[in-house]
Amino acid sequence: MSEDNGPPEVWPTSDSTVVDAPVDVVMDVIADFAGYPEWAESITAAEVLSVGADDRPDRVRFELDAGAITDEYVLQYSWSADGRSVEWRLESSTLMRSQTGSYRLAPVGDGTQVDYRLELELMVPVIGRLRSRAERRIIGAALSELKRRVEAR
Repeated sequence: MSEDNGPPEVWPTSDSTVVDAPVDVVMDVIADFAGYPEWAESITAAEVLSVGADDRPDRVRFELDAGAITDEYVLQYSWSADGRSVEWRLESSTLMRSQTGSYRLAPVGDGTQVDYRLELELMVPVIGRLRSRAERRIIGAALSELKRRVEAR
């Protein structure tokens, strides 16, 4: 008989796209939090709270308005030394219990492959399938909005 070791491991939801721009241009758009309200549909405000030793934002406050869902939250960021990835985790939120995510960028021909991972947990319990569907919807929108923003530059 096997022993129960607790709940099964949860894998983050992920997706990717190819953007017609070099890695550094894509990362510049990702790091330009002040510009998010201009292109990220549900972000109504973004404010850099602090900058790390690498001169990149390491704490950012967001205001989200996605119709019936509104939230104010702070994310902590960690940037890779090679400029090809960024990870974040939730510091505080009015709606979420946790959020972790990352962008990983890789050159592909004249463009950049953008891999996006996201895992979130709301304060109220949500069935796993519904949470996964919501994460996929958030990732899909984020990738298409990022691609549109970068390629419009």
